[in-house]
Amino acid sequence: MITGTTRLYAIIGDPVAHVRTPMAFNDFFTANRIDAVCLPIHIDRDDLKNGWTGLKSIRNLDGFIVTAPHKAGAGELCDVLDEDGARTRVVNTVRRERDGSFTGTLLDGRGFVAGLRNSGHDVRGRHVYMAGAGGAGTALAFALADSGISTLTIHNRTTKKAEMLVDRVDAAFPDCNARLGTGNAAGHDLVINATSLGLHPDDKFSFDLTSADPRALFAEVVMKPEFTPLLLAAKQRGHEIHSGIHMLTGQLEMMMAFFGLSASAVPEQAGSKR
Repeated sequence: MITGTTRLYAIIGDPVAHVRTPMAFNDFFTANRIDAVCLPIHIDRDDLKNGWTGLKSIRNLDGFIVTAPHKAGAGELCDVLDEDGARTRVVNTVRRERDGSFTGTLLDGRGFVAGLRNSGHDVRGRHVYMAGAGGAGTALAFALADSGISTLTIHNRTTKKAEMLVDRVDAAFPDCNARLGTGNAAGHDLVINATSLGLHPDDKFSFDLTSADPRALFAEVVMKPEFTPLLLAAKQRGHEIHSGIHMLTGQLEMMMAFFGLSASAVPEQAGSKR
């Protein structure tokens, strides 16, 4: 039951109709008897600064998740950046501190890797092809490079963005063998769509599906639909597939820990630790 003491959490993005975070968060709150609720908040692509001011003014908002297209913009607006957020300047998880300031971090990449491992797919030694060099792609690139992959090939519609990400990953993880790719995914055993393509049934693929090696695992960051056109087409061709929802489930505990919430230590009121 929502009352006057209920603490608020949110997910911001444009659009937000597809997001799965509110269901996952609210299930967690219910299971652990936390007096909190998570809501989707639609902030237009070009209106993040105004939206940010509004979020700061909501005193019972203890934190929020950031999805496309606001992850880079949120990184610029946070008062403090933590861990992977500081390394990449991109954030997907933001908490309110006691003084009202916002601290942001990036958990998408580590959640993605955890989701793969939880499904029995170890990334160590893998040759990875990734389409996308935006917020999600940046998160995945750094987390994958830090997880012991052998090579990372990055392809993006805007080549300059991919080149910049390759350079950043190469500087931080020279043993990762990061390199610029094309739409050809051949020679890789893990193929990832890290773009928003797949939200709509008529979206084109972010790379040439038919170029992938027959035994390559196909993975998504798009969470809804759970089985995107890319995954369905890959499965039809005989590939093993891994849906985007695992990226959320893989980082859920990390998010709760960042917010100061946990199943083993439930506060009387969500956000009371800050």
